[in-house]
Amino acid sequence: MTRIGLLSDTHGFLDEAVFTYFEKCDEIWHAGDFGNIEIANRLKAFKPLRGVYGNIDGYDIRSEYPEKLKWKCEEVNVYMIHIGGYPGRYAPGVKNDIDSMPARLFISGHSHILKIIYDDKLQCLHMNPGAAGNHGWHKIRTLIRFTIDKKNIKDCEVIELGKRGQLQ
Repeated sequence: MTRIGLLSDTHGFLDEAVFTYFEKCDEIWHAGDFGNIEIANRLKAFKPLRGVYGNIDGYDIRSEYPEKLKWKCEEVNVYMIHIGGYPGRYAPGVKNDIDSMPARLFISGHSHILKIIYDDKLQCLHMNPGAAGNHGWHKIRTLIRFTIDKKNIKDCEVIELGKRGQLQ
């Protein structure tokens, strides 16, 4: 059983509450737009970190994190990319990437809109954790916490960190 803490779009801001919410997680996954390497370094010093770069990330992030990441967590094929869209509105090429793997869990960021949607056609769960940072048009900063147990994705929790610009 692997407990995952998922976030995205920190844009250079990391609320200290993230460390409390992810304390019992085994891994942290960041779906891009870290903002700077310090955010990544703080997260990976706390827990093992997987991440992809986002459209605002510079060379510091892009030299360490790929654009796309595909891996297996327990018995679940995972595909993560920052700009990926969602079921019914995938970014160009993403549907083919999901289908060719085939991924059972597709993670993206970028929109700052928290979404958890199952794609019946691709037999794949999509997660976008929204935005955990203070930059952007979102009103509430969000994270997702969930568990992968063999081939099951379960115990999904949406966590609200508070209003953009406000600390908990």
